[in-house]
Amino acid sequence: MSDATLRLPLPAGAGQKLPTARARGYWRTVGRRLSGDYVTLFFALIIVTIALTALLAPLVAPFDPNATSIINRLKPIGYKGFILGTDELGRDILSRLIFGGRISLVMGLLPVGLATCIGGLLGLIAGFAGGWVNTLIMRIMDVFYAFPSVLLAVAISGTMGGGIAVSLVALTLVFIPPLCRVSEAATTQIRSRDFVDAARASGASSLSIILYHVLRNVLAPVLIYASSLISVSILLAAGLSFLGLGVAPPTSDWGLMLSTLRQSIYVQPVVCALPGAAIFICSLSFNLFSDGLRQAMDVRA
Repeated sequence: MSDATLRLPLPAGAGQKLPTARARGYWRTVGRRLSGDYVTLFFALIIVTIALTALLAPLVAPFDPNATSIINRLKPIGYKGFILGTDELGRDILSRLIFGGRISLVMGLLPVGLATCIGGLLGLIAGFAGGWVNTLIMRIMDVFYAFPSVLLAVAISGTMGGGIAVSLVALTLVFIPPLCRVSEAATTQIRSRDFVDAARASGASSLSIILYHVLRNVLAPVLIYASSLISVSILLAAGLSFLGLGVAPPTSDWGLMLSTLRQSIYVQPVVCALPGAAIFICSLSFNLFSDGLRQAMDVRA
């Protein structure tokens, strides 16, 4: 029997390579997990609502937040169009809360973002280089760890004179050491993996190894930890304003409002508690959202 008689016709398309299923990406998996976590989505909706309300404050606020009225001082909730009452100078509480959300969100997000970039980069360098570079960077970070975060922020703000810019600098310096430590620990674990050794053996430069192999694996734990610091940043910023080291009056800020209204707590206790409730809701939302984000990004769990 010849070879020609053994050649049977193949089914249509049998000689073609079947398309391989596209692997589900890491961030796509994270998004799928977040879409099924309704608690995290609920608090994310609260954060988005606060952010949009603060962004559209001139259109949403019913009154000028700095307009005073002596005859309308410390009015209760619902008094003549003042939905949440008035403060000690007759200013609308709701309008000041809406405009104060701008400052609180900036003071919560910007210091954490700057600290993530600076601390993450320092930790990446320290973890990848090792040796005396690691020792130098991490010992400098340990100096900041010798002081509690609240006292360090107060000391920096008090020394530099207070204000929004000073508070941003103080909070950024407070958050750099913990973010640097997280980045350094993750980088130290990744640099000893086989794929990093294979990339180094293939002749890849240190910069390309960091960008294409180390950074993408370090980014997830750093972002998870950074998201948990947003609520802490909001609380610390409110504390600085409460002590008079943050925003200067008459600028609307939740911490400053809480400080000025505390003297009237026996006259209108519910109205005086509103800025504290805003701080609590905003920080709690960021805290629980970061917890849900951590669970979604932890693919090994």
